[in-house]
Amino acid sequence: MSQTESTAAAEEFAARHGRWNFAMVALDYGFYNLGMSFVAITTITAALAQRLGAPNLVIGAIPAVMSVGYALPTLFTANYTERLPRKLPFILLYTVWERVPLLFVALAVYFLGVSAPSVVLVVLLASLALVFSAGGALTPAWMDLIAKVVKPNRRGRVFAIGSTLGALLGLVGARVSEHFLQAYDYPLSYALCFATGFAFLMVSFGFIAMVKEPQLHTGKPRLSFRDYARRLPAVLRDDRHFAWFLVYRCLISVAGMASGFYTVFALRELAVPEWEVARFTFVTLLTIVIATIALGWVGDHAGHRLVLAVSGVAMVVANVLAYLATGVEAVYVVFAANAVSLAGATVSMLTMSMEFAPETDRPTYIGLAGTLTAPFAAVAPLVGGALADAAGYGPVFVLAAALSVFAVLTLVTRVADPRMSRRAAGTTIADAG
Repeated sequence: MSQTESTAAAEEFAARHGRWNFAMVALDYGFYNLGMSFVAITTITAALAQRLGAPNLVIGAIPAVMSVGYALPTLFTANYTERLPRKLPFILLYTVWERVPLLFVALAVYFLGVSAPSVVLVVLLASLALVFSAGGALTPAWMDLIAKVVKPNRRGRVFAIGSTLGALLGLVGARVSEHFLQAYDYPLSYALCFATGFAFLMVSFGFIAMVKEPQLHTGKPRLSFRDYARRLPAVLRDDRHFAWFLVYRCLISVAGMASGFYTVFALRELAVPEWEVARFTFVTLLTIVIATIALGWVGDHAGHRLVLAVSGVAMVVANVLAYLATGVEAVYVVFAANAVSLAGATVSMLTMSMEFAPETDRPTYIGLAGTLTAPFAAVAPLVGGALADAAGYGPVFVLAAALSVFAVLTLVTRVADPRMSRRAAGTTIADAG
C-alpha cells in the first residue's frame, strides 16, 4: 500500500470512529485530571512536602521534577514512536507507570509518615519523577494518537472539554480532599488523597484503552539516534517561527519558577491552616472550568498563539498579586490567575507545537519542544527555591513576573500562529508537509 493510500485509509477509519474517539480521549483526559487533582502539585503535594520538613530548595525541586520529567524524555522516544503504525499499544504498555507510583506514595505516607518523614520525602520525589518521566516519554506517541483520531479544528476543543470535565469532577475531588485533611489526622489524610488519586488515574486508563486507532505506515526509514539527532538542527533552521516558539517556551518555563511556592508562602508567611490548601485547589479547578471553555473556543477559532498570550499575561498577574498579598483572600485570587495561565497552556501549548509540524514529523516537533526546554524547566524552580531561602518569596514573584512579560513579548512579536497562517494562505497541515 502506498503512503497516500495508507493515509487515505487511516483518515477514513478516523472519520468513521471520530465521535467515539473524541469521547474516549476527552474522558481519559478528564479522569486523569481528576486523579491528579487529589495530589495537585502546587497545593496538596507542596503541603505534604512542607509537612515532611522539606526546605524551599526541595519544594522547588517538585515542579522541576514535573517539568523535566514531561520534557526531557520526549525527543529520545520520538524517533522510535513516529515510525509505529499504531501508537496505542506502546502507550498502554508504559502508561501504568504514570499511575502506580501514586499508590507507592500513599503506602509510604501511611506507614512511614510519622516515623521516617525523610524516607517518605525521598519516595515522594522518586515516585513523582517516575510518573512524569513516563508521561514525558509517552507524550510524542500520545499527541500523535490524538492527531490521528481528532480533526485539527477540534483538538483545542477536546483538550478544553477533557480539562473542563476533569476540573468539574475535580471540584468534587477538592471538597473530598478538604474533608480528608480536616477529618483525618496525618498521615492518613494524605494517604487517602494519594490513594484516591491513583484510583481515578486507573479509571482514565480504561478510557484510553478503548480508543479506536487506525493503522498508518509513515514510510519513514529507520534511523539511528545519532543520524536522527543530526537532522534536528535543520528543523529549527528551516522553521524560524517554530524556533522562536521554543524560545518563548524556554522563557515561560523559567517564569513558572514561582508557582510551586504560592502554597508554601501562604502556609509559612500568612499562617494559613493546612486544610485550606484544598480550597486553593477548588478555586484553581473552578477557574479552569471557566477558562478552558473560553480559551478552547478561542484556540479553535482565533488560533493558539492568542491563547498562550492570555496565559502569559495571567502568569504576570498571578505573580504581581502574590508579591502584594497580605492575607489569604489575595492568595485565592493568585490561584485563580494562575489557573487561567494553566488552562491556556493546557489547551494550546502542545496543540500549537503539533500544528507547526508536517504530518510525518509530529513526534519530532513535539519531542524538540519538550526536550530543548527541559534544562530551563529544571533549573528555574531550583533557582526560585534558592532565592526564596536567601531573600524571601517576594523577589521570586517579581522575577517570575518580569520573565513572563519577556515571554509574552517574544510570542507576539516573533511567532506566527501556524494554523492561522495556513488558513490565510489557503493550505492545510498536510499541504505544508
